[in-house]
Amino acid sequence: VLDQLSNQIGEDKEKTEVATSGIISMLTAALAKNAASPSGASALASALDSDHDGSILDNIGDLLGGNMTNNRAANGAGILKHVLGGNQGNAIDAISKMSGLAGDKTGNLMTMLAPIVLGMLGKEKRQNNMDQSGLSDMLSRSVKSATSQRQEMGLLGKLLDRDGDVGQGTWP
Repeated sequence: VLDQLSNQIGEDKEKTEVATSGIISMLTAALAKNAASPSGASALASALDSDHDGSILDNIGDLLGGNMTNNRAANGAGILKHVLGGNQGNAIDAISKMSGLAGDKTGNLMTMLAPIVLGMLGKEKRQNNMDQSGLSDMLSRSVKSATSQRQEMGLLGKLLDRDGDVGQGTWP
């Protein structure tokens, strides 16, 4: 899938991988924030039940190839508008800076990944028979886990690089 994403946006795999990771984390955090309120959790649960049950994951090739244009589950631009609202431009800028991708490529990648993220979430909800509270809790735990992992990696990096020379082209 990463190779196909890279080819679709015309970028190297490394930048696409960094951007993909950032986009998935950002979308998960935005979904968790939206689902933190009962009305947001209800709206997300309803959207997952009606349009994002995970079946889109069976057709990733068609989705990435642009062959699902009339499918509501594949409407990445619509998903991003619902999830990010007016913050979409800021999100694109942040991911672009982090990954080195141009803004238009980041926006295209976000549009391709949004249906996949919601499909994964919908599949998880369906397989685990989650209600809106369970969905909200799962998203919250996911964001906390990702934050904790980043903090642990930061602490591990500091421990391993006690003399501060990592990233400076010298060997310890």
